[in-house]
Amino acid sequence: MKLSKYSVGTGDRFARQAKPQLRACIQALESGIEVIPVWNKSNREHTIIGSEPLSVRQSADAAVKALDWKHPYFCDADHITSQTVGRFLSACDFYTIDVADYIGLPQASDGIDDFVKRRSGLLGRIQLEGTSDSIEIAPAILRKTAQKYLTAVQRAGVVYRIILRAKGEGNFIPEVSMDETDMAQSPVELLIILAAIADEGIPIQTIAPKFSGRFNKGVNYVGDVAQFEHEFALDVAAIAYATAHFGLPDNLKLSVHSGSDKFSIYPAIHATMKRFDAGVHLKTAGTTWLEELIGLAESDGEGLKLAKEIYAEAYAHRDELCAPYAAVIDIDTSKLPLPGDVEGWSSTQYTSALRHVPGAADYNASLRQLLHVGFKVAAKMGPRYLNLLEANEEVIAKNVTENLFDRHIAPVFLGRRATPHATGEAIASMSNR
Repeated sequence: MKLSKYSVGTGDRFARQAKPQLRACIQALESGIEVIPVWNKSNREHTIIGSEPLSVRQSADAAVKALDWKHPYFCDADHITSQTVGRFLSACDFYTIDVADYIGLPQASDGIDDFVKRRSGLLGRIQLEGTSDSIEIAPAILRKTAQKYLTAVQRAGVVYRIILRAKGEGNFIPEVSMDETDMAQSPVELLIILAAIADEGIPIQTIAPKFSGRFNKGVNYVGDVAQFEHEFALDVAAIAYATAHFGLPDNLKLSVHSGSDKFSIYPAIHATMKRFDAGVHLKTAGTTWLEELIGLAESDGEGLKLAKEIYAEAYAHRDELCAPYAAVIDIDTSKLPLPGDVEGWSSTQYTSALRHVPGAADYNASLRQLLHVGFKVAAKMGPRYLNLLEANEEVIAKNVTENLFDRHIAPVFLGRRATPHATGEAIASMSNR
């Protein structure tokens, strides 16, 4: 089982939007490029909503059948650990093994000694192909990096072998994720981590490091774009070195977590992919739920009423909702409108505040992030929310497809400028690189 060069992670909180998401991949195919859908949902999200991994599989299978999709597709057990992997074994064929909590945990000195000895070939200067850069690894750097990451990589090995025993070799896609942590991994650290992963015998096809800058949920990148592009290129070059020297799969690629709506770095990602002829996995989880809310608000009437109620409940329980996502959101509570004010908003006012159009006067990034993590409110509404999704399926589906294709797939994988109707003039003016 091999993941294609280009793939997109699509979250579908309530398992109602698989078809419009798949239509975005069909549009990509019609535009001359294959982008494989990977439907992902974490244990945390299943727990909040009260769903099971099988629901993701059933929704994906139904969409593939209905739209006659003849290409690969996958269901991702997102951010799983040894404690949570069990419930995903029957339904999933892609596993994002999250080891962020194990970074920096103690490692026995003899284990570090063995790794340093085994990987002594990394010491010195390494020229990374395709760049003018080389990296220098001194003995102290090799040892320090092993001390920080070796326990995490070994934990990934534990989880991988649980999956291997259940699924069999070659029957699933393994990814290792280290993104939800405080400090970014440098290209030097990434190279050493990849060596450790190879030693652990994990044939990863994607790896999700933490990049420099802020990758907050559902909003634009915050950081130095030029620095990101330089580091991203070095990471791609480090992966190429690792596949050539460590025996890792030749289709190994970077996975960009919380990649949704990172409009300012999409040209850099596309340019780097073209420069190195590299693939990428772009994870856009969560934005589909927001497109559902936008569609409900656009429909006016009961849909708008419910969207306002969801905001009021999210505002009232903001601390509870934000706590699990503290590492990937930055909400300025002073910029959150009072629910009483939102109650008086028109459909246009609500959607203008929520829809991510950088530079637009009414766009509210804090409100968007709060609602991004506020899907628990809708989950508690049960049939009331789901019935309104069905009643307004047409407008919601249009938003979902346009969001995924025009605002994500087209800029990242096709290098196109995002269309004005989807993202506004600020994004439409981005040059085609």
